[in-house]
Amino acid sequence: MRKFQVTVNGNTYEVDVEELTGSHRSGSKPSVAVQPTINETKKASSGSGPVSLKVEAPMQGKIVDIKVSEGGNVEAGDVIVILEAMKMENEVVAPSKGTIVSINVATGQSVNAGDIILTMS
Repeated sequence: MRKFQVTVNGNTYEVDVEELTGSHRSGSKPSVAVQPTINETKKASSGSGPVSLKVEAPMQGKIVDIKVSEGGNVEAGDVIVILEAMKMENEVVAPSKGTIVSINVATGQSVNAGDIILTMS
């Protein structure tokens, strides 16, 4: 894997790109791991509750697979969804260790950059 910094529509993303060898089959889609944008919010009740992370789509595309379920635990870097953009499958990864509170997208759904994919705690 090689790391690159890419700027799309004024937003900067760090991506991991796998270098393929001659065994790569023609016609298959390449895969890129994308670190999503996150928004942290505290629970409104007392201000000292757990932090909630809203994971946003890093780019416009179509959700082709959801790799987690509500209530499931993830580690930082675990793939949470596969987002297809410009015929390329992008792995959106968990920004940190946590529990999936809600999933706001469905397989086949189109999303815009900044749309909330899921919420973690």
